[in-house]
Amino acid sequence: MKPNIGIDDARRAQMVKGLSRLLADTYTLYLKTHNYHWNVTGPHFQQLHLMFMDQYTEMWAAVDEVAERIRALGEFAPGGYKAFAALTSIKDDEGTPDWQDMVRNLVQGHETLIRTAREVLPVSQEAGDESSTALISDRLRIHEKTAWMLRALLQ
Repeated sequence: MKPNIGIDDARRAQMVKGLSRLLADTYTLYLKTHNYHWNVTGPHFQQLHLMFMDQYTEMWAAVDEVAERIRALGEFAPGGYKAFAALTSIKDDEGTPDWQDMVRNLVQGHETLIRTAREVLPVSQEAGDESSTALISDRLRIHEKTAWMLRALLQ
């Protein structure tokens, strides 16, 4: 049954398209962060190991929220590596970077995700989709703070 929630079909389709990109970026960054948690070495091992765990745990919950919002808009959420690879703007790593490159790569990943969220936000606002707007705004706040904290490690 098609949702009758006060958002027309064309705008719902736009929202789903944007939220699908946000989901793919979040899931891809989640995987990258979890991989770094497993493989980080160096003088800041303990701090980074724990920080990366906090970050991937937060993103794991976010993946579910974004996917469920897509479902609430009446569409199926994308899933699987092939679907996410086609939608994400976050680049995969070649090999295993050192701790400093891990942090740089995560800053870039969070900033990429922020840019994706900023592209989707006006679409939700124009559609009057307050639920998606709130979700996207929360994601912006979290990823901006995380990027700042990661950048601070490199100074």
